[in-house]
Amino acid sequence: MTQATARGPKVRQQSTKAAASGWIGSALEYYDFFIYATAASLIFPQIFFPKGDPAIAIIASLATYGVGYVARPIGAFVLGHLGDTHGRKKVLVWCMFLMGFSTIAVGLLPTYDQVGLWAPFLLVVCRLIQGFAVAGEISGASSMILEHAPFGRRGFFASFALQGVQAGQIMAAAVFLPLAHYMPTEQFNTWGWRIPFLLSFIVIVAGYIIRREVDETPAFTEEGARRQVPRSPIVDAFKYSWRDMLRVVLMALMNVIPVVATIFGAAYAVQPAYGIGFEKDVYLWIPVLGNILAVLVIPYVGNLSDRIGRKPPLIVGSLLAGLLAFGYLYAISIHNVPLAIAMSLLMWGVVYQGYNAVFPSFYPELFPTRTRVSAMAISQNLGTAVTAMLPAVFTAVAPPGSANIWLTVGALAFGITVIAALAAMSARETYRVRMTDLGDPDATPLDKAEYDRLRQQSLASPSLQQAHA
Repeated sequence: MTQATARGPKVRQQSTKAAASGWIGSALEYYDFFIYATAASLIFPQIFFPKGDPAIAIIASLATYGVGYVARPIGAFVLGHLGDTHGRKKVLVWCMFLMGFSTIAVGLLPTYDQVGLWAPFLLVVCRLIQGFAVAGEISGASSMILEHAPFGRRGFFASFALQGVQAGQIMAAAVFLPLAHYMPTEQFNTWGWRIPFLLSFIVIVAGYIIRREVDETPAFTEEGARRQVPRSPIVDAFKYSWRDMLRVVLMALMNVIPVVATIFGAAYAVQPAYGIGFEKDVYLWIPVLGNILAVLVIPYVGNLSDRIGRKPPLIVGSLLAGLLAFGYLYAISIHNVPLAIAMSLLMWGVVYQGYNAVFPSFYPELFPTRTRVSAMAISQNLGTAVTAMLPAVFTAVAPPGSANIWLTVGALAFGITVIAALAAMSARETYRVRMTDLGDPDATPLDKAEYDRLRQQSLASPSLQQAHA
């Protein structure tokens, strides 16, 4: 009892540090990722591509956004392997450095008027590096938080990784908003847009300071002590967990909702070619308000998933978010700002978080410790890579000037969310499975009464998490 009591403060401290590291690291890294997404919708079509057909420029700019997702499966293979063989902590630090330097490079690029076709080429190179780096972030951070979390609290603690992602989006918009509002358009198009990218130097410094303070996870350390760290975690993942990897690929198609909310929605609302005419600074407030609400909602949903299971909020959130996509795009099409804000708050700020808050615990719980980062990183990033091309696809099937754009794009988005919900329905429930049994399809979950009893004990004494694992 004395040893367990002594371990209590250390366990509690590392659980908190891991959650804080995941939150802040995800916020900083996704700040980088989303300032690119914002710029790709608002400014890149005018400065990095030929001044011809504006619709072609929009499609090309949004395609460069998608290129980052194409690189993510490659990064998932490399960074997932490193996370399962060298540890969660190391791979997260490497992700931070790659993302920070590639984002700074975007802020230093010449424009199309200065170097011609070299401008979009260099932009694509930087975006590829960004996509490679971000591929290991969520899988590594989710695994680290999950493996440090107290018993019965994995959903709550892991949700902070995605709360950090939403905070990163708020930071990205918060930097762009004053620039877009107060800076003259000519100055913003010339050099003002570069400021958010150059500020990413903070990512490199702050990320390193934060993540070096977190210990490697007990689960990974024990694997190494037993000499069970696999030489080829990717091979093992495909050999033993391919069914759950396929499920995660399909569930990750839910990335269609952020695509609708922040990428296609922005181009649809503000680009002159669509003729809707939202002011850039006005439109930027729509996803910002949705993200602020999401930051508040996420930990409550994560905690709910520790009580009722991962699948119910994920399935309900997927289907309702798909339905609300119709209303959000319709509000933009009729230039109704209050309605667009209301739809964003419901779709993005509340309902989508049923999925968003739960997948950071649900995905890694489907896989064993020895292949967890690889299996999650590869399958999740393959799914998001599919959705990455959707902004360009949406623009191609519903180009500027076509009728009922909101209905066409909304129907495609809803159909994709149905696929994600069906994949979640087919998966096994994981919230009452012990840490050592995760990834085993034949593992027997704790009965509800025993789970609740052990969870309450763990809340009272976090040192008991190791005994209950």
